[in-house]
Amino acid sequence: MIVAPRSALYLPASNARAIEKVRGLACDMVILDLEDSVKDEDKPVARAGAVAAMQAGFPGKITAIRVNAVDSRFHADDLAAVAGAACDLFVLPKVEDAADAARVAHQLGRPVYAMIETPLAVRRAYEIAAEPAVVGLIMGNNDLAHVLHLPDDPARTGLQYAMQVAVMAARMAGITVLDGVFNKLKDEAGLAAECAQGHLLGFDGKTLIHPNQIDTANAAFGPDAQAIAEAQALIAAATGGAERYQDRMIETMHVESARRLLARARV
Repeated sequence: MIVAPRSALYLPASNARAIEKVRGLACDMVILDLEDSVKDEDKPVARAGAVAAMQAGFPGKITAIRVNAVDSRFHADDLAAVAGAACDLFVLPKVEDAADAARVAHQLGRPVYAMIETPLAVRRAYEIAAEPAVVGLIMGNNDLAHVLHLPDDPARTGLQYAMQVAVMAARMAGITVLDGVFNKLKDEAGLAAECAQGHLLGFDGKTLIHPNQIDTANAAFGPDAQAIAEAQALIAAATGGAERYQDRMIETMHVESARRLLARARV
């Protein structure tokens, strides 16, 4: 079982130097990108770089390759180049049909994270999440905000319905759900606020575009030392069924939540 990542860092698969550096970083997941961050003329180099990097491995990290969307002129060449690559999963952008995700997963020989980036994807989020080949959802907030004609808003007011739909769909299907990227590289307070918001909405972690964002995401989506200690104490004290623990009532679901917290803390 793959534990849901707190931090998932996108890297252009054409950037060998960045790929080598990420092996020493604290992100939980690496997504080597063949899509938006790679120039058209660099796609062949990116495909070869992604396959080679996955073969070399990223010890201790969840690994993924993001291919181009099914309606992209690069999609077929991506699939031919990276099918069977030694990664844990693939990321498929702009998913609007669960059947597309199933087909891509079958062709690539790995499960997929499906990106929710359009109004139709939001409408079909429950169907997409229920597809067995889909093991995670990722919010594509930039594209969705663009399609919805939303103004720049740090509170992400216009996106919250779609974000909550994605979380609900993922929870119904029992899969991972990740928040979208934060674009302002030097706005540390803004990143922290957006991570906190994503955590409160129920996301498991956040997709990132710069290594400097990793620690903030890990802190926001991972339990601190006090939470870990409290979870361990609750598990140790529980004897089964509903019972009093300290100043509250606990039952099986509280023990399950504590164990899930410890799994996310990697302890």
